[in-house]
Amino acid sequence: MPQSNIRILSTRPLQESILVMASEKGMKIDTESFIRTEAVQDKEVIDLIHALGDKKITAIFTSMNGVGAVTSKLASKPNWKIYCMGGATKQLVTDFFGVRSIAATARDGEALAEKIIANKDLGEVVFFCGDQRLDKLPEILVAHEIDLKEVMVYTTVYTPKFIEKTYDGIVFFSPSAVHSFFDINTIATDVIVFAIGKTTAAAVATYVENELVVSKWPGKEQMIEQVINYYEKANSKS
Repeated sequence: MPQSNIRILSTRPLQESILVMASEKGMKIDTESFIRTEAVQDKEVIDLIHALGDKKITAIFTSMNGVGAVTSKLASKPNWKIYCMGGATKQLVTDFFGVRSIAATARDGEALAEKIIANKDLGEVVFFCGDQRLDKLPEILVAHEIDLKEVMVYTTVYTPKFIEKTYDGIVFFSPSAVHSFFDINTIATDVIVFAIGKTTAAAVATYVENELVVSKWPGKEQMIEQVINYYEKANSKS
């Protein structure tokens, strides 16, 4: 099909610069959110974040939502050693804590866990997570006898909505968005599905057997670049 006719649905908002980048390639992207996150407002959790802010800990963030929920409760930059995912999560950590606070980043939780266990000087390890956090990272750390404290700092709420338009491709950035989307939607068998990471891809595979393109990088821009590259290669073959 001509590149200018390609219609994509992104299940997460995208920056205007990314939409412009796609448009310049003749691709129209609509955005719809299928989940929302809410920072935990429980006094016990807030008091714990304040207390940890006065300590030297090893902090783990696997989502930008976790970073935002924690930094909104901190009055000043704490002396933390931080392990985090790349992309937007790393950028938010850098903006608040500074780049020197980052001990390591990774593309996914399993790779991040391996980098954490390779460090022998961890001290108190705190994983700031959501209520639907994935199991792999904490399982690996516990299996290596790391005393891990999990602090749930945000919750994920499904916001499914029925999609009437037809699309050539759909982009998913999290398993939660996948479940929310397919709660009330179906897709034609020729729709190409794009997913960030193995876990999101696995969630898609529980609903459909469509062609699935997986991005190893956690960033939105890298994901859309992969969508553009996919269709450019497809057009060059036709």
